[in-house]
Amino acid sequence: MIEAPKGILATQQDTTQARSASCTSGQCDLILPMDLRPDHLLQTGLAFWQSKTLLSAVEIELFTHLARSPGTLEELQQRLNLHPRGARDYLDALVALGFLQRQDGLYRNTAETDFFLDKTKPSYIGGILEMANSRLYRYWGSLTEAVRTGESQNESKGGLDPFQAIYGDPAKLREFLRAMSGVSRGANLAIARQFPWARYRSCADIGTAQGDLVTQIALAHPHLSGLGFDLPAVDPIFQEYIASHQLSARVRFEGGSFFTEDLPQADVLLFGHILHDWDLETKLMLLRKAYAALPSGGAVVVYDSLIDDDRRQNAFGLLMSLNMLIETPGGFDYTGADCIGWMQQVGFQDCRVEHLIGPDAMVIGHKP
Repeated sequence: MIEAPKGILATQQDTTQARSASCTSGQCDLILPMDLRPDHLLQTGLAFWQSKTLLSAVEIELFTHLARSPGTLEELQQRLNLHPRGARDYLDALVALGFLQRQDGLYRNTAETDFFLDKTKPSYIGGILEMANSRLYRYWGSLTEAVRTGESQNESKGGLDPFQAIYGDPAKLREFLRAMSGVSRGANLAIARQFPWARYRSCADIGTAQGDLVTQIALAHPHLSGLGFDLPAVDPIFQEYIASHQLSARVRFEGGSFFTEDLPQADVLLFGHILHDWDLETKLMLLRKAYAALPSGGAVVVYDSLIDDDRRQNAFGLLMSLNMLIETPGGFDYTGADCIGWMQQVGFQDCRVEHLIGPDAMVIGHKP
């Protein structure tokens, strides 16, 4: 916490209201209720300090290095090419933030950073942090312009297709697809556990990215066959990911655009972090196509960082919706009640919301 300079805040016994006490020579003493503090304002306003400290650690692969072997300050300076002026403060800041441990001068990962931020582990979720560092961090600097103009602020600024810029660059595409796996991993595992898969024989993941959702489902349920549907450029990256999990015999890829083509047929269609990319008209179009592709008795599963119905609690969901403002021409996040209403509008019945993990929840609808 940054403390306010002395002389700015004063207190008194009467805490019922804040008021100006006296103004002399153009200066005023501010008398503030004792139960009001600026901590939250300052910590939030300067939260980018903490964010960039972590993002830079992911960028230099600090946690991957420490997973191989812990190190002293001097050793890490050498291994990571850190300048002596900032290295000690930087590493100790990561200790204070709870991302590193230090004992007897030796730095090591915490259990969380070792499990989730070591690039050599299949549990690595740093892809989304890599993208946050290389793309989102600078685009969010234009949030003020976004909320005033309603226009996206990324590569698509000016009305271009945001996905064309990403899918047209192989390096950006690979980074983006890794990021989607990272941000979705926990929810994907929860869907594999929670949904009643024993009732179904097949599933198709629409907008599959690397294919982590269909991968986690197929790993947990050997009786299922799976399909990933995405633009053709994704095919080799998907195939590589599926093969790394020895699932090529049961999980296949189908290239296409859900704007111009019918959706693949399967017992269950899944939209993971897809609907929030688009405006309402497109959301409804995708749900109509899902309804048409499903057999009687089939189900659709939609998951995003659902905003709570009262729009007061799930700050992450609301911030994700602002991220859609930054990233897309018309995308926005939504509540579970919103999604149920859209599903019912196109014909789905017995719709319900189930929490998954953290800010993520899924909405399930059934085709009669």
